Amino acid sequence: MKTTSEVVSGAGPLTGITILDLTRVLSGPYCTMLAADMGARVIKIEHPTRGDDTRAWGPPFLEGESAYYLSINRNKESVALDYTTAEGRAILDALVARADVVVENFRPGTLDDRGLGYRDLSAAHPQLIYVSISGFGHTGPRREEAGYDAMIQAEGGLMSITGTPDGQAVRLGVAIADVSAGMFAFQGLLLALIARGRTGRGQHVDISLLDSVTSLLTYQAGRYFATGESPNRLGNRHATIVPYNTFSTADGVLVLAVGNDDQFQRFCRVAALAEVGDDPRFATNAGRVQHHDALNPLIERALAADTAAGWTQRLRKAGVPCGAVRSVGDALSDPQTLARVMVETVDHPTIGPLRVLGVPVKLSDTPGGVHAPPPRLGEHTARVLREDLGYSDARVTALAETGAVRVLRT
Repeated sequence: MKTTSEVVSGAGPLTGITILDLTRVLSGPYCTMLAADMGARVIKIEHPTRGDDTRAWGPPFLEGESAYYLSINRNKESVALDYTTAEGRAILDALVARADVVVENFRPGTLDDRGLGYRDLSAAHPQLIYVSISGFGHTGPRREEAGYDAMIQAEGGLMSITGTPDGQAVRLGVAIADVSAGMFAFQGLLLALIARGRTGRGQHVDISLLDSVTSLLTYQAGRYFATGESPNRLGNRHATIVPYNTFSTADGVLVLAVGNDDQFQRFCRVAALAEVGDDPRFATNAGRVQHHDALNPLIERALAADTAAGWTQRLRKAGVPCGAVRSVGDALSDPQTLARVMVETVDHPTIGPLRVLGVPVKLSDTPGGVHAPPPRLGEHTARVLREDLGYSDARVTALAETGAVRVLRT
């Protein structure tokens, strides 16, 4: 389903795939942005008056557009319609019939009550892939509960291992439950597309925020399975690798990430800690973990003798993984980040040049990219109705007057 209203150009691996995006906030829009970056045509369905919830989340705003919304909705088309009306529902049904994938992140049962759940849509369109993202998934005793990132980080065990030993549990500085759910939803979408290529049938992709956070526990879950004891908060220290922590220098904080015994010996040579390198207590990683309380003060004293920049330069030259604790601005200005095209600029109709994050997956033959700015509310309504569904200008105008759709006047 390709028309002249398609906003994504190039030959990304998902070119020719059309996704009907019924999501809002973060997990769903993040999933569909990943698809749009790789060439899929994403038609974002929004309420005609309020649009995606995040359009109102701020400050900051740029020319009336929320910075939050702008961060996760590039490369998409916005169709603003009220599908609780008969006219809006007819439009939505027509778009579903033309789509390869529907993505939604409503509470389970919400769309079923409207005849828009997987069972009804797959009966009418067996080839349709239907991606659902919710707090607790579509099965289990908590399936009907709403789920939000902070509470899921807490309920999923992630907060219990984040923070200092003597402080409160804290959530991560990004909405990791939402972002990871969006990533897993995109993975499920791709897997379902591969399976459909073999079987000709779509399927239901059921993603929960709780499952996503639980899967991130990885080796922390392994520790619990092995010992029967839940891991505790260790601050920036690693439970099974030493030294792997933050350390104070003469002017700032340095992160050491010494992953093996050879790296530790190199660190000791650079830090003039020959006696530490020769100490049998610290010869192996297991020994360093066991004797962490004895080793840590020795490293602290050594690193206090120079600046973070000085240590970083010398340790990197010796092949010892380390880094300064940088601000978001510093990280986004790093020459390596810029060389990897992880900051891009796209022209926005009202904002002008708009900086957004780049595409992290680099493909040699069919690369994705940032081709279009995040759409304004209803920016593509008229074009989609005319070009995809064959509506006349007069009919589009009449629908806008009833409030069934919103048409952005340029």
